[in-house]
Amino acid sequence: MSFRKIAFEVHKILGLATGMIVFIVAITGCCWVFRDEFLSLTEEPITIELREGEILTASRVREIASGVFPGRTIHGALFGQADAPIEVIFYESDPEFYKSVLIHPYSGAVLKTEDHLTGFFAFVLKGHMRLWLPREIGEEVVGVSILIFLSMLVSGIIIWMPRKRKNLKQRLTFSWKGTTKWKRKNFDLHAVTGFYICALAFIIAFTGSVMSYQWLREAVHVAAGGKKSVEFQIPENVTPVHGTESDRAIDGLLPLLRRDSPDAVSFELHYPYSEAYSIYVETSYQDGIYYTNDYRFFDAQTLEEIESPSVYGTYRNTSFADKIIRMNYDIHVGAIGGLPGKIIAFLISLLVATLPITGVLMWYGRTFKKSAKKVQVPAQ
Repeated sequence: MSFRKIAFEVHKILGLATGMIVFIVAITGCCWVFRDEFLSLTEEPITIELREGEILTASRVREIASGVFPGRTIHGALFGQADAPIEVIFYESDPEFYKSVLIHPYSGAVLKTEDHLTGFFAFVLKGHMRLWLPREIGEEVVGVSILIFLSMLVSGIIIWMPRKRKNLKQRLTFSWKGTTKWKRKNFDLHAVTGFYICALAFIIAFTGSVMSYQWLREAVHVAAGGKKSVEFQIPENVTPVHGTESDRAIDGLLPLLRRDSPDAVSFELHYPYSEAYSIYVETSYQDGIYYTNDYRFFDAQTLEEIESPSVYGTYRNTSFADKIIRMNYDIHVGAIGGLPGKIIAFLISLLVATLPITGVLMWYGRTFKKSAKKVQVPAQ
């Protein structure tokens, strides 16, 4: 059996095995790309009338939000612009609990609660990441399937390459006539479309795999010359903290952050999980773009800044390899290229979703044809 024939058989078998998964992941990816834009059009934003005086402190909004969902773990508080509500985010992994409380920054009134695990886009994300299966099963199935899809893109190019140079044009264009049969059209849809989207589809799938597997993140980072850890880490405090000392410190942190980063869009303050851990702050400078965020850590008593041991630190201190890892999500959803980048990611994902369909039709057509030849008409 020739190498080309082996590539074809591998491509066919793996395609039949993972086709439905690739279709679901691709279609849900299409839907997720424009999530922020869709929500901005369908949800009425809450605008706060500016007042004189200081906004509520971090410890105060935590106290207010805790009264809404008592006993639940607060992940952090998001402080945006002066005319935006403060969002206190609750998150627990097992069982999963992910809700937000929007609080008036001056009066402390609870304006709204949001459940991030319900609604259309929550449904889409669960399908994209784990096929609506339990997390420990679904995420593994998706991760392995996308790795297989990457290998199929490679085998697909091997199969696509024509044996003769004169047939190259046929593999690059849709040369359809009125007499062209559906099987030929379907083959062209699979082969020609697959060729043109192969490179970008590989990038999207590969960045998805990087998010799924830490070993792959580490491999990419090391290959690019990186030396830091790719795992997000919150360093411990430099000085011991007791009682309410961390509350007093975190309440004084926001004015310092606004002074240091006057161009920031928002500051997400994360309350220490215990007295041993430092205060973690994520500073955003662009809506919908994450790789330029600053991840800063402060001693919970003295507010002395602590250097991050991982790639997630201040953006100005990141190396080329660190930037590659931090850009991974923005590349995956196309946000790295702004609106045009998202449009490209949407179209590529949509076209990827057609490949399992046209591939199955090709298999069915060939199998049905072979079966029909074996049928013998009984003698009269």
